[in-house]
Amino acid sequence: MRAAQLLIDNSWTDASTGATGTTINPATGEPIGSFAEATAADVDSAVESARRGFESDDWQGMSPDVRGKLLWRIAELIDENAVELAALETLDQGQPTFISTGVSVPLAAQVFRYYAGYTTKIEGKVSPVSIPNQLSYQTRVPLGVTGLITPWNFPLDIAAWKLAPALATGNAAILKPAEQTPLSTAYLVELCVRAGVPSGVVTLLTGGPDVGKALVAHRGVDKVSFTGSTAVGQEIVKAASGDLKRVGLELGGKAPSIVCADADIDAAVLGNLQGALFNTGQACGAFTRFYVHRSKVDEFTSKLVAAADALRIGPGQDPDTVVGPLVSAEHLGRVESYVASGKAEGAELVTGGERVGGELERGFFYRPTVFTEVRDTMTIAREEIFGPVLSVMPFDDMDEVVARANDTDYGLAAVVWTRDLKTAHNLPKRIHAGTIFVNQLPLIDPGSPWGGFGMSGWGREMGEYSIDEFTEPRTVFINLD
Repeated sequence: MRAAQLLIDNSWTDASTGATGTTINPATGEPIGSFAEATAADVDSAVESARRGFESDDWQGMSPDVRGKLLWRIAELIDENAVELAALETLDQGQPTFISTGVSVPLAAQVFRYYAGYTTKIEGKVSPVSIPNQLSYQTRVPLGVTGLITPWNFPLDIAAWKLAPALATGNAAILKPAEQTPLSTAYLVELCVRAGVPSGVVTLLTGGPDVGKALVAHRGVDKVSFTGSTAVGQEIVKAASGDLKRVGLELGGKAPSIVCADADIDAAVLGNLQGALFNTGQACGAFTRFYVHRSKVDEFTSKLVAAADALRIGPGQDPDTVVGPLVSAEHLGRVESYVASGKAEGAELVTGGERVGGELERGFFYRPTVFTEVRDTMTIAREEIFGPVLSVMPFDDMDEVVARANDTDYGLAAVVWTRDLKTAHNLPKRIHAGTIFVNQLPLIDPGSPWGGFGMSGWGREMGEYSIDEFTEPRTVFINLD
């Protein structure tokens, strides 16, 4: 059993009440570790510590070059401890090994290296002003204490892509991971301490939703960066309005996949299946609404169903596993309720639609599920399911499919499948989403922004956009008379 304590003032400590929670292996339903259940008093202590850390000479007096070396050292430590980090991510979250070892851990290290290079490149500007004999220039300054609240689907990566730019810009950071998956984040924080991050600059708070609520409402927190559900994001906006703290939100998605008449159907089937079932569909950018040209819909559906039925389902530790478990019994029940709604509203269940039994029945496994005869008004076509549930819908012309793809509250990601160069360039311009992929999986890279329109959130993560998210411009006027 692993234990995740709080980190406050660079000291590992239990919660002030001694309370703990339990994290569960989703492949077996068995406990694998405990974590401290922070209290409101612990949140107060964490914010006070982070403020001291932010204002300390050790941090504010650190040169950009040295800060960059510090972030680079964190990346090195991630690489050096990749095996254990990946094992934790698979054990705690359920990710298949090919994801934890091939995507999650390498991307976390890559993000820290990327922002290590940014520490020496955060520049201001001189503005030409019309007031005589005045010099006006701007610098970018850190916000202060940032609260970084991360979800359970990619705990390590999302912690990294919030923490790295927060540190690169000189902020102090309080990490609050999801209570379902705290272990890899706790390990990442341990690596930050080992790398030499000054006391108070990185803080870890574990626990349930009340910890996140207290962090958001705390007047000592200058910025909240949250990734998670749209409903929780809306509550954060309300709570943050009391002191108008900065808020960044990466929320839900309902990504449409448009398969044009000229698409390579075999490539589209494989790519859509991988893009839909990556991490068992527990990804905000997962492809979920398949709009297939009517001339190709029967071929696409039959090949999709055959490929889905052939996928290996099992625990993430099995190297042959492609589809792992859902993260919790609660989330499994949520997915089951969406499948039931699809049946009740008249969609045709072609395959899946049930839990996996036998030797996997103690885990939270669900078969890849394909629906046809899905109308755009159905619940499964409109709400984010966050699981292995796919809807296939035919379309006849481009104007029709653009209108249907855009008929959603979300706008995070979309994908287009075509072999026509004009379509590949022109169709994405008509889709209301933050990122549009063409003939490929939903990929994320530190150099490219990630975020959405509408109910998919506010702001962007990655690239230079994160520098803006974690800094404010400060203007200085100098009288030259």
